[in-house]
Amino acid sequence: MARRAPGADGPLMVAMLQTSPPRYPAGLLGLACAVGLLLGHSGQSQAAAFGDLLIVHVSVVSPERSAVLRNVDVTVHDGRIAAVAAGLQSGAAPASSGIRTLDGSGLYLIPGLIDSHVHLGWIPGMTEEQEHAHPDIAQAARAQIPRSYLYFGFTTLIDLISTPTAMARWQAHDPVPDTYFCGAAALMDGYPSNYLAKPERYAQFPYMIVEPDSAAALPPGIEAAAHSPQAVVARMKADGAICVKTFFERGFGAVHDLPVPQASTVRALVQAAHAAGLPVLMHANSDEAQRFALDTGVDIIAHGLWNTTERSATPGELTPATKAILDRVIAGKVGWQPTMQVLYGLQNLFNAGFLSDPMLARVLPQSLMDWYAAPEGQWFHDEILADLAKDAPGTPRADLRVDLSGPIGTVKAATEYLAGHGARLLFGTDTPSAPTYANPPGLNQWLEMHNLLDAGMTPTQIFEAATLANARALKLDAEVGTVQVGKRANLLLVRADPRRTIDAYTSIVEVILGGRVLDPRQLAAAGAGAGAGAGAAARAAP
Repeated sequence: MARRAPGADGPLMVAMLQTSPPRYPAGLLGLACAVGLLLGHSGQSQAAAFGDLLIVHVSVVSPERSAVLRNVDVTVHDGRIAAVAAGLQSGAAPASSGIRTLDGSGLYLIPGLIDSHVHLGWIPGMTEEQEHAHPDIAQAARAQIPRSYLYFGFTTLIDLISTPTAMARWQAHDPVPDTYFCGAAALMDGYPSNYLAKPERYAQFPYMIVEPDSAAALPPGIEAAAHSPQAVVARMKADGAICVKTFFERGFGAVHDLPVPQASTVRALVQAAHAAGLPVLMHANSDEAQRFALDTGVDIIAHGLWNTTERSATPGELTPATKAILDRVIAGKVGWQPTMQVLYGLQNLFNAGFLSDPMLARVLPQSLMDWYAAPEGQWFHDEILADLAKDAPGTPRADLRVDLSGPIGTVKAATEYLAGHGARLLFGTDTPSAPTYANPPGLNQWLEMHNLLDAGMTPTQIFEAATLANARALKLDAEVGTVQVGKRANLLLVRADPRRTIDAYTSIVEVILGGRVLDPRQLAAAGAGAGAGAGAAARAAP
């Protein structure tokens, strides 16, 4: 039975601003342990301990270049790219000097990948209570998650709802991708804080917005002046956030009357953020929400267009009203994240073959996969199944499925339209989006690449969306996104040209994080071996 697509970031993601493991663990990880210290900077200081690096006879593929730069050498010093030129090997210091040399003959050197929409604070599919009940499983999972992102080449992550406090937990792992965060400017009592009880929600959303018409009835301890658009942006900036995330969500499922911000509020938020040098992203997955995002001048729409009030008579065909929204996205050069894998991750809870996909063993500890397959690990599946049964009385439970073919068809058609008209498409997955085990870190990004390819994006467009386009959109392009002198040495050594095939990301020879060389075989979950590539079960329709 068809159901309206959920608001991504998942209804159960709202405990994300807790400093202890959240009740429905959600992503709070942003900046390094010290307030305002960007992880990229701390990563550089660590990189120097690994020595300098020389990559010889390699072909460089970088999104700012139209052609491959063949048979060149690349040097890395103190975690940054020091030179890209032919013949550097002849002047290199001997091996005894501590310079490590990699032979790039027949290989391609590309920028490390960027996912501009993740949530890092919880173990997919586990509640806080379950994590406490199974500490060994949880510890193994938390240790593996950063490595799984790196295994698939993602050296930079942006957690879209976070604070500095929670970064200490994420940063305790080694290795860990470079990670930045957005502050969540959620409307008081609106999405996503509505899923927490009062007054807990007010403590857990430090950057929430209070509109003037709510100021007369504020809870004790909440001062309107501290929650104006200008005040929350100033606090985010001081805390080290690199972006602002806000929300337009009336609800989904049984909830459809959540308060949404006034246009004047978001315009003031955008003005304050831009004055502070911060881009603004908006959670918006409906036609109403995306029009609102465009009307208020946000920089990035942090979801694809899933839900529309008008439906075409032909499935997957865009209506004139939908095309009008997309044309505004194109004309305004607004960033747009399709985040299609969110929908597939819900459907795959009902895919009997998903947990037997051999690729899961590369990104998840065996103990966690065994727990997912046990009755306790099926709790979210069972909750959804119970809701489906209420909506379809008399239907055998074995026949009940989440059917999101309508929203999937709409977002695929919208993505194809935007890809064909030069839109500013950005690679973001919203991993894991909800407490579903079917959006596993690392593998989820690879599955999203297939979704984008199926929706009409070319390998070149996917490559650019996951590197330079993301870096520019988040104002990180001085640090990452290309293979250029002075940039942080977040690099991948691969066997194929990513502009020709996304299989390049399944043939990673080395992951280089701030000059530190990481063997993918050592990043995979224990006993998983080497190599990558999504199995058929993970991509199959349920």
